[in-house]
Amino acid sequence: MVSIINAQKQLSEWQEKEALLEQMIPLIGRLYRHNNVITSIYGRSVINQSVINLVKSHRFVRQTEGHELEPSDTLAILKVLDALNLGPCHIDIGKLAIAYREYQETPLSDWLRSQLSEVVNQYHQNNSDQTARRKDVVLYGFGRIGRFLARILVEKSGGSPLALRAIVVRKSGAANDLVKRASLLRRDSIHGSFEGTISIDEENNAIIANGSYIQVIYANSPAEVDYTKYGIENALVIDNTGVWRDEKGLSQHLQSKGVGKVLLTAPGKGDLKNIVYGINHNTIEESDRIVSAASCTTNAITPVLKVINDTFGIQHGHVETIHSYTNDQNLIDNFHKGDRRGRSAPLNMVVTETGAAKAVAKALPELNGKLTGNAIRVPTPNVSLAILNLDLLKPVSRDSLNEMLRERSLYSELNKQIDFVNSPDAVSSDFVGNRRAGIVDAKATIVSGHKAILYVWYDNEAGYSAQVMRLVQKMAGIEYRFFPA
Repeated sequence: MVSIINAQKQLSEWQEKEALLEQMIPLIGRLYRHNNVITSIYGRSVINQSVINLVKSHRFVRQTEGHELEPSDTLAILKVLDALNLGPCHIDIGKLAIAYREYQETPLSDWLRSQLSEVVNQYHQNNSDQTARRKDVVLYGFGRIGRFLARILVEKSGGSPLALRAIVVRKSGAANDLVKRASLLRRDSIHGSFEGTISIDEENNAIIANGSYIQVIYANSPAEVDYTKYGIENALVIDNTGVWRDEKGLSQHLQSKGVGKVLLTAPGKGDLKNIVYGINHNTIEESDRIVSAASCTTNAITPVLKVINDTFGIQHGHVETIHSYTNDQNLIDNFHKGDRRGRSAPLNMVVTETGAAKAVAKALPELNGKLTGNAIRVPTPNVSLAILNLDLLKPVSRDSLNEMLRERSLYSELNKQIDFVNSPDAVSSDFVGNRRAGIVDAKATIVSGHKAILYVWYDNEAGYSAQVMRLVQKMAGIEYRFFPA
């Protein structure tokens, strides 16, 4: 009888929780689409999430606070936010809920007005005028990174001023080229099905994804494209082909009518600024028209290396990247201009080079000359692992190093770049779709005196694409205030 009563109680509590979370969904959506307010719970976005995902976000808080977050607390906060006429910003409702639980000296509405005073009553009608605030974005190339960027841009189209206006690809020669492009966006073997609906306008060569009208332009080079013919002006072109990686080559985009700036999704050569968002993005000036987003590995390790160097100092170190295979490799043994990369990617571990260690110094000059690096391509399609073997200036314990990294992942300005996992059963597939630049695996950390070895996972597609999008917002002049500060 006791077990039956307990079972009924558990089910009843679950249903009550579901009911509260269902009330949150329209509030979250309205704040995003109407006010461009981006809500999260301890850094995890709650926009366009299911009830089950909201449950998981509330449960995640126990890893930090020792207890789950109560949906009644976050729902109360959302109801007040909905009435404050807020201007665009990021709000972590989870952190606000915990902070208010410890405070509670004034009514919640008064406390939130005080906490968010900079954006209260800052909503203006033009905030919701998509045409007036639109920032045109073009994807030049539509491969792995290009398609994931398209997913993010379409996902953000409900509230963000960024608008994916076109993709540029070479004509394949297939009669159903447009259908195949749309199909690759709709279905993905790694990241699953597209969240929403996709249709095509064959007469006008366009893909319509969740209401976003995306022009498909066929061209063999930037010189062939006039974007103004499609109503695209002052566009930010994201070149994800990797064909051109220096200023001279990428400058071809600037000769096309309708282009304002160019972002390369690969390490830049020569004097191009290689930017790791969160580390050196503030070095971008208005006059910079071509910028590189560096590599996925550089984005994954640089934030972690920065906080370690800031806290303990790095004398020197070695970075070994265990990287999933990419399109640059062959499925079966065949000619390849690069050493070893001609051998079958699904069948071999392939030792190869990486410029990530040297590239870190471009974003973090204090580590110049202190790092070496190498890479091993392995037979997995996505998610990679960087092993940081570091000699520190100060002795450190395993617990203190892990605790510092956990704290930085939650409360520092790098909480969008650094994630933290402390699971004894974590494996690479657990991190598919993770949009942090890198995820510290606490259980794998090894420390002995001045010596530290850290394991940093990263989704080399999703995590990197999220970093690219943060950089796109910076280049487009889109700035948000974050609350709590």
